[in-house]
Amino acid sequence: MAIASNVLTDNSVPSFFDRALLRVESFLNLLGGITIMALVLMAVWHVVGRKYFAAPVFGYVDWIEQFMIVFAFFGLSYCQREGGHIRMDIVVMRLKGRALWLAEWLSTVFMLVLTIALIYGTWMHFDRSFDLTRPLFSRDSSIDIALPIWPAKLIVSVSFGLLALRLAIQLVIYSRALITGEERPAGVPLPEDPMKVAAREALTVSGAEDNTK
Repeated sequence: MAIASNVLTDNSVPSFFDRALLRVESFLNLLGGITIMALVLMAVWHVVGRKYFAAPVFGYVDWIEQFMIVFAFFGLSYCQREGGHIRMDIVVMRLKGRALWLAEWLSTVFMLVLTIALIYGTWMHFDRSFDLTRPLFSRDSSIDIALPIWPAKLIVSVSFGLLALRLAIQLVIYSRALITGEERPAGVPLPEDPMKVAAREALTVSGAEDNTK
């Protein structure tokens, strides 16, 4: 049983874009989970192969370093959509109405500016690594088995780009809520009582129905 999302949906244009982007975020999140499972299986293969067949996974550390990028960054935007990143809930929970949406708007603007700066920096790293005229299109590689590094750098830039889109959508929604004074806007994570969150997560673990709303 999955934990229900705290993000509402409606027929508004921002909510449409929210749901459209969610499809991409969910797919990338799934890829991240599959990658974690693949790395677990690779670790088992590496240990068993080394112990019983004297044949560990060739370039094991290099493969781990490359694929860690997938599950570390592909879930960034999805986590932002669900309000899963670190935030000052103890402060935000005390705000109501326009004061709350103003605080959310300001934090989203700050995050968007920072994310755009990170997109620029990570793209420059990718650009320095990628070269169509070289073998495997790469100017640099991993130390052990010379895996090209540019795919991992591209994943970082793409993930930050997706996060920027998510933040832009949320910024529009917070702006509208700030103007209209809407109490429960669709497309953004809503503040929750930590006790209710804990109770819902406990119900999720036990497999019981969620009646905490």
